[in-house]
Amino acid sequence: MNHDIRRVADATLDRIRTALGARSLVFVGMMGAGKTTLGRKVAQRLDLPFVDLDQEIEKAAALTVAEIFAKHGETHFRDGERKVIARLLAAGPQILATGGGAFMNADTRAAIAAAGVSVWIEADPGVLFQRIRHRPTRPLLQSPDPEGTLRRLVAERYPVYALADVTVRSRDASKEVMTEEILAALAAHFDCTAPTGDTP
Repeated sequence: MNHDIRRVADATLDRIRTALGARSLVFVGMMGAGKTTLGRKVAQRLDLPFVDLDQEIEKAAALTVAEIFAKHGETHFRDGERKVIARLLAAGPQILATGGGAFMNADTRAAIAAAGVSVWIEADPGVLFQRIRHRPTRPLLQSPDPEGTLRRLVAERYPVYALADVTVRSRDASKEVMTEEILAALAAHFDCTAPTGDTP
């Protein structure tokens, strides 16, 4: 059923890894864009470790993200987020999926630019809302008008996300197709050729 997937060739994956060097690929974008799911799949294809920033923050704080927001507020969370991402970037190469607000911090953007390559997974607000509206773990959406809050965040964040090195538009396609599109976009970014075909 996935015979029509245009797979980026192994030789191109090697060139992407070589071009990346010690840097990390850092996935940025809104909650629900698919950063974690697609990040894991890209990590598998590139044979690199995958790290989820929110999970690392929760490990360091021994609290969930929602609990950190509730107990200490967003400013405290963002400060911890900035410190954790700086530590993780020093441990590259890897695929790092960030939370929706991480890239908004200027210091974090500078750290990512210095030690990583940023990949924005762009998605329409309506698609995002359909994906996340039943998830109670999103502290920024615990409001009387979660869809309005989401659209406000999109308006604030998309101009900043657009500063990322690579942009891939999320669409109604399988995770496998999206993974190969991300890899092809990375090959183009690094000026690698991106032949397609089944990998051995």
